[in-house]
Amino acid sequence: MARPGRRRSGGTRAEGGAQRRRAPRTGEQGLIPVLVDVAREVDGAVQRQPARPAVRVKFQVVALLVREERARVMADESLGTAKRTQELKRLDGVATLLAKIAARDTSLLSLLAEDARVSDTARALKASLMRDAGLEPPEEVEAPAPPPTTASTTTSEQVVPVSVLQRQRANPFLAPDFEAAAERLARPRRLAGWELLEPLFRSFEYGDAGAPACMAMPEAGSVATAHGRALMPHQAQVVAATARGHRTFLLADEPGLGKTAQALLAAQAADAYPLLVVAPNVVKTNWAHEVGMWTPHRRATVVHGDGEQVDAFADVVIVNYEILDRHVGWLGDLGFRGMVVDEAHFIKNKRSQRSQHVLSIADRIRDRTPRPLMMALTGTPLINDIEDFRAIWQYLGWIDDEKPLGRLMTALEETGLTPADPGFYAAARSTVIDMGIVRRRKADVAADIPARRVADLPVELDGAVGRSIRAAEAALASRLVSRYRAALEARTDAVVVDGLDLGLARRVAAAELKDSSSKAKGENVFTMVRRIGQAKAGLAADYTAQLARNVGKVVFFAKHVDVMDQAEETFADRGIKYASIRGDQTPKAREKNVAAFTNDPEVQVAVCSLMAAGVGINLQVASNLVLAELSWTDAEQTQAIDRIHRIGQDEPVTAWRIIAAQTIDSKIAELIDAKSGLAARALDGAAEEDASSSTDVQLEALVSLLTDALAAEGVS
Repeated sequence: MARPGRRRSGGTRAEGGAQRRRAPRTGEQGLIPVLVDVAREVDGAVQRQPARPAVRVKFQVVALLVREERARVMADESLGTAKRTQELKRLDGVATLLAKIAARDTSLLSLLAEDARVSDTARALKASLMRDAGLEPPEEVEAPAPPPTTASTTTSEQVVPVSVLQRQRANPFLAPDFEAAAERLARPRRLAGWELLEPLFRSFEYGDAGAPACMAMPEAGSVATAHGRALMPHQAQVVAATARGHRTFLLADEPGLGKTAQALLAAQAADAYPLLVVAPNVVKTNWAHEVGMWTPHRRATVVHGDGEQVDAFADVVIVNYEILDRHVGWLGDLGFRGMVVDEAHFIKNKRSQRSQHVLSIADRIRDRTPRPLMMALTGTPLINDIEDFRAIWQYLGWIDDEKPLGRLMTALEETGLTPADPGFYAAARSTVIDMGIVRRRKADVAADIPARRVADLPVELDGAVGRSIRAAEAALASRLVSRYRAALEARTDAVVVDGLDLGLARRVAAAELKDSSSKAKGENVFTMVRRIGQAKAGLAADYTAQLARNVGKVVFFAKHVDVMDQAEETFADRGIKYASIRGDQTPKAREKNVAAFTNDPEVQVAVCSLMAAGVGINLQVASNLVLAELSWTDAEQTQAIDRIHRIGQDEPVTAWRIIAAQTIDSKIAELIDAKSGLAARALDGAAEEDASSSTDVQLEALVSLLTDALAAEGVS
């Protein structure tokens, strides 16, 4: 059976034809010869250029089949010892080839993780390869819907970190507050017997169609916070409403309007500590960063994996959706007084496990805490499909599975109307909005925010790839320290410097930079930054996909082709149409792709080369862009932003810069901003031209790496 080629339904850039696999030679039977052929194809492709999406799929599928075939051979009792040894040796040969391939392109390592995502394309290729080998692939069985999760749910996979046990022993008197639970109940009178949930949802279609979905907000000016930072007026309104006693919010501002800061300062106004934040994995590091920015007197802890390093005594606990199943038990019992769910549209499917976990934790917080602060953050417009917000309203405590609850039911009774009355839908819509729906668009608050700005989004590089990059950075720092110490010992002048000799450190960094620029073998600042860009690609694409879903068209900028390829694969797998703008395209092809992004409402993302698309094209149909890789100068970054911040742009522009936390990436970002005079990573359109060269930033990055390593050894 012929192997299907890689189909990229989301893109407008043509793929090259698929390579043909040779037929197995006589005597070659089974799966292993097929795997060898495909692995050789991948090896040849990676030697010529970084792995494109189709090649990455082949690499992952071969690795999966090698893993499964090894397990099958080990469990097959019909095989003799000699035959089993022979089969395992052949499989080891394929695994060794895969390891060599991954050494050439380290971005492939992420595909080997146990929890690596397997796309539909990969599943189809896997089935095709098995059929080529004369095997019948197993049928894909849809997993059954998970049972409702309750406070008593326990599984063998749940964990309780040590620090959580310590906190429970330190404060054992967290008794349930039965008044808080009773407050949610209200006895319907006029509306008794009426089906109310469906009319409430429909009220957003029939009642005052087109009217803003935003509660009345108190007047508030700019509010100064820690370290001289200031909330913008629209942000301060939410904090003021919280200070006046409002405790439930569906905060649906467009991305770029500072929902994170609003939530953190609302928690401060409500004294809602400890505070639980549930967020997508790609932004949970940013939440910890923002806690330090806006409420520096509060301590944040981020839950990773099984939570061995979690600080249960912290003021803000941040956990991502993907690991909630392991922590739902203790999170519900810790005694939180507030909860924030970021990208709350993630829980719109009430049957999903993560939705059940979020709802379970929220119910347990309400049972313990009188009037906790509950906030759902999402940039998705409310009018898309109001039924999607059933789970969010339930999380906020406005409804349960059958009826409105507490204050919402009381407010509906006070309207004096029933669903049979003509004015019910408008009144019901207004009543729900007053429960705490806040929706502002950039255009609504344009006067509050800069015309264009850069917002940094720190991300964690987890797993083997992250460890490899940090090890490489440590090795580079060690080499710099060795060169510095050797230079100190070789000095013949009489100059004595107490502590760090910054002049010598600069000369050592300059020598290292010269060696790196001459393409000397080994890890250097250029190869390390390239690897960081590859490692960030998936996270940057994931955030771009979230933006596209929330605000429409987004421009994705990257420096390297392999980062663009990985992003395009992500978009194609998620059914997001994109246009690709690259340096190897003809002018006609580039013009066609620009027109597709500009004119076709279904093309949501423009994937652009920083060098090829950074000048000369107009993409102002978007007001958000993602900088997946850092430039060496602010000028390149500004040129990219200027593709959408142009005459005719009627919305403020936000550039989301993806920064790999705890790596040299963070230092490079700081240096670029310092060299260009950016203040608080905000552009006002009047910044001076970047007078520094890329070499300055590269040199200073190495100096910083060296001085930090020396400081860790006590030299300062």
